[in-house]
Amino acid sequence: EADALATRTPGLVLGVTTADCAPILMADPVAGVVAAAHAGWRGAKDGIIEATVAAAIDLGAAVDRLVTAIGPCIARASYEVGATFEVDFHNADRASRAFFADGPGGRRQFDLAGYCAMRLSRCGVGSVDCLDLDTFADAERFFSYRRTTKAGERQVGLQVAAVLLRPRHGV
Repeated sequence: EADALATRTPGLVLGVTTADCAPILMADPVAGVVAAAHAGWRGAKDGIIEATVAAAIDLGAAVDRLVTAIGPCIARASYEVGATFEVDFHNADRASRAFFADGPGGRRQFDLAGYCAMRLSRCGVGSVDCLDLDTFADAERFFSYRRTTKAGERQVGLQVAAVLLRPRHGV
């Protein structure tokens, strides 16, 4: 029912499920705040990243202390998109041009993880770590909705990315 959550409750695990979209995990260990976001192309373009950072800040996180990780998602080499998709991104944000490249057969390709990293950096996030793991290309480790639909399969699956604020020991 939501694409992102943030908490400062120790012992609470926050998780997001994805199948090609980017899971983004955040933590400010000093403030004791964690957050998790599901960033597909639409959510990333429409502000889910900024909203998640803002929610973490509202709970006491300092943006420059936020440590973030972008987990496994579809990579540029696997993510073919149409012309309308690219135009919509350019109309929303001219800086998105850097995340599109020419692909095989004249198709354009989109770098979702790179785009998410740029949006996090724009927010002033202290650290952004992109795992660079391609859900589409690595069938042994990851489910990919795009891979299964391109192959005409009806498999269903998801990955879960989670972050936990560990309870503090002592008083």
